Amino acid sequence: MRAALPDRADIEAAAQRISGRVRRTPVLEIDGHDLGVPGRVVLKLELTQHTGSFKARGALNSVLSLPPGTTGVVAASGGNHGAAIAWASKLAGLVADVFVPATSPAEKVERIRGHGATAHVVEGFYPGALAASRQWAEGRSVATVHAYDQPSTVCGAGTVGLEIASQVPEAGLVLVACGGGGLYAGTALALRGTARVLPVEPRLCANLARAQAAGHPVPIEVSGVAADSLGAEKVGELAFATAAALQTSPVEVGDDDIIAARSWLWQHCRVLAEPGAAAALAALQSGAVRVETGETVVVVVSGGNNPAIP
Repeated sequence: MRAALPDRADIEAAAQRISGRVRRTPVLEIDGHDLGVPGRVVLKLELTQHTGSFKARGALNSVLSLPPGTTGVVAASGGNHGAAIAWASKLAGLVADVFVPATSPAEKVERIRGHGATAHVVEGFYPGALAASRQWAEGRSVATVHAYDQPSTVCGAGTVGLEIASQVPEAGLVLVACGGGGLYAGTALALRGTARVLPVEPRLCANLARAQAAGHPVPIEVSGVAADSLGAEKVGELAFATAAALQTSPVEVGDDDIIAARSWLWQHCRVLAEPGAAAALAALQSGAVRVETGETVVVVVSGGNNPAIP
């Protein structure tokens, strides 16, 4: 059975729920010709959000949607969702336990602890952390907040799309990095009928492409420079259903393209994005996405929690 999708009204309700507690992140216009494209390019700087990524939106919406009397939250994360859950839980007066893979950058683990949560480090990648979090939660009275595949998380992430509609109403194309797919699904559903939203996957973490080839989400092996933020073993059911409903296929980019895009953001804009957050720009810069003459393209720079300068 295909997952039921949130609609714009659900995303607008999330925006109202988290209003005043998350930042309306800025946009930065750059000359498309600097990237070799004939259109206008606007960066949506979600790395300036609380906890350094868009994840604060979905985490806070999820935490504020929990039943009264909830005292604890558990989550698995490559790092960004974990920091967001720690921050949101502290804001709501809840205890948070976050499971992260050992492959996550130390900076991300420290951000989780810095917001008062307990970080449990597990060997391997995100799938191992997710399994460990589920095992730990058995028999405990805690609420689980999925990093990308539950409606409250997707609706929170979708508030990025609502802001894009307000800040860049002429946008015809929006490029969004896709790991588990929560940001893609939320943004695409928020802008449904208004702008085309394309998910961009690292070739070494291309779980949506593999899911579409199989006809359903399937587990894959993940690796590469963006695995800490985009290395979900399987694409979310909500993202898979969104792509099917909108008849959208993902764009794939290589690690070299991601590294080049990250370097370009720093050298030309002094925007210090983490590798996964540069994937959307990589699709544009590498020519993997075609831009029509005069078209306005929004590129979501989704996070900045890997501090090494490229």
